[in-house]
Amino acid sequence: MKKLTVVVLFGGQSSEYEVSCVWAADMIAALDEEKYDVLPVGITKNGNWRICHGSVDAIREGRWEKYSVDAILSPDASRKSLLKLVGGKYKEIPVDVAIPVLYEAGGAVQGLLEMAKIPYVGCGVLPSALSMNRICIRRIAKAEKIPMAKFLWCDREALAEKKEKIMRQAEKKLGYPCFVKPANASASMGASKAKNREELEKALCYAAKYDRKVIMEEAIDGGRFACAMLKKGKLHISSIGEIVTRAESYDDAKKDAHIIIPAKVPEEALAQMRKISEKMYHAVDGKGIARVDFFMEKSGRVLFHELHTMPDAMYPMAWEEEGMSKTEWMDILISLALEGDIHG
Repeated sequence: MKKLTVVVLFGGQSSEYEVSCVWAADMIAALDEEKYDVLPVGITKNGNWRICHGSVDAIREGRWEKYSVDAILSPDASRKSLLKLVGGKYKEIPVDVAIPVLYEAGGAVQGLLEMAKIPYVGCGVLPSALSMNRICIRRIAKAEKIPMAKFLWCDREALAEKKEKIMRQAEKKLGYPCFVKPANASASMGASKAKNREELEKALCYAAKYDRKVIMEEAIDGGRFACAMLKKGKLHISSIGEIVTRAESYDDAKKDAHIIIPAKVPEEALAQMRKISEKMYHAVDGKGIARVDFFMEKSGRVLFHELHTMPDAMYPMAWEEEGMSKTEWMDILISLALEGDIHG
């Protein structure tokens, strides 16, 4: 049987560049070499697209660029191809499926792939964009009557004109400490924890450098949890994992956390997390894969935190607990992409 040509997109102009490289390397290593011809395509921090001919370890360690040449994913739907550029000439490589392991500009690369009519792994344009926007995803959760941390948001114009009023509102509704983040940014880029008025003002100005809208959120004293979702026919929700870390924020926790699966919490709390996961997944029209993150207060109340449509390396750990290997998981994701179940 003819091998499928799979493009794995990684890197990018994001603070999650290193995470993307590690996660992409794990995915490439899990792909069955007898079924797939894998073309790793890295995006440098300057935005240059390059096809990598180096090892998986070179990608994982972020030293892949010296083993690469320029390449462009053609948006031409009649081609469905990658254009490899060498010496001023290009070679056209037909592509069967793409795996975008990117954590920036939510929905943008999915839109490019849809224009090119190249099947891809993961959710479509709308859920990818919504999940990346911290304000939009919380407004959806609010409309669905899903509990979450209190939040406020403002734009740059309001911040310039009514900064004192905005800070008073934050102090009244959220209190200290609170977190301040850009509405659209990956991980901890532009994020700060404010413990007083002076720190809040600095945090607002700092976040506004990264996006025209800024979100403020109360700090939650409690545990952090996550679950993985996979829709193949019906929606499957994995065992819930507890994220254990010394970091103060969930975003920073990704850098030094370890996960305990299954989480050792009451079944009632686990049931709440599964219910919230399903509601949020359907609310954004999720398809294929996703991950939902939660806080659980000491009282046992579960709060929605984030939804990720391209999860990081914590995601397969949940399925391994269910008895599914990474290779089996990758086969399922590619088959879903080819069947059109991802972004129909």
